[in-house]
Amino acid sequence: MTQERLRVLVVDDDVSVALIHHELVDTRPDFVVVGEAHNGATALTQIERLDPDVVLLDIYLPDMSGLEVLSRLRLEHSKPVEVIAVTAARDLDSVREARANGVRHYLVKPFTAAALRERLDQVARHHAALRRNSLGQPLTQHSVDEIIASPAPRMAPPLPKGLSKATLERVSTTLRDSPDDLSAYEVATTVGMSRVSARRYLEHLVGCGLASVSPRYGTAGRPENRYRSTL
Repeated sequence: MTQERLRVLVVDDDVSVALIHHELVDTRPDFVVVGEAHNGATALTQIERLDPDVVLLDIYLPDMSGLEVLSRLRLEHSKPVEVIAVTAARDLDSVREARANGVRHYLVKPFTAAALRERLDQVARHHAALRRNSLGQPLTQHSVDEIIASPAPRMAPPLPKGLSKATLERVSTTLRDSPDDLSAYEVATTVGMSRVSARRYLEHLVGCGLASVSPRYGTAGRPENRYRSTL
């Protein structure tokens, strides 16, 4: 049976920013955006009406702080809701208050699309862990850690000499956007580079844990390595 996608409410006072977040969330296979709100009062109303699983919450809202929305959410909403703070607020008090209210993911603007994708995927993995451990049996320590722990985002090591960040992002995007695994030749053709160079970027992504590689065996000759994004 196909698992239903997680329902997301996007809360941001900037309509254009909310649209960008909306479109990015909708590209992730485990999520669907069910609404937007551009102030705190609407956010609370939408949470009650739409019953989202996840809220992308800005802290700076025109009528009340996102932290107040968060506090009222915890007091008034019976269903646990995962909150990803997406905000320019970077003062210690805001971060502490968000953490005290159960926020496990806090992204400081401006952040990259890849950073938001990574946090969304962490949330998806967290919910998958909840489903795996929802049979009523006592949990092991590993299961508890899997459910409660807030994993640190994966950090890519420094780029090897000769590789550029911009080209690496193009290669990574090509993998992410492809429904199938790709060969180094197919990536090279799409990006516009040599197969040797494409393979270097792909192997770097594999080494960072951002891509996987598996051989595909044909009728004759050496197997062809196929690459797939893990994001």
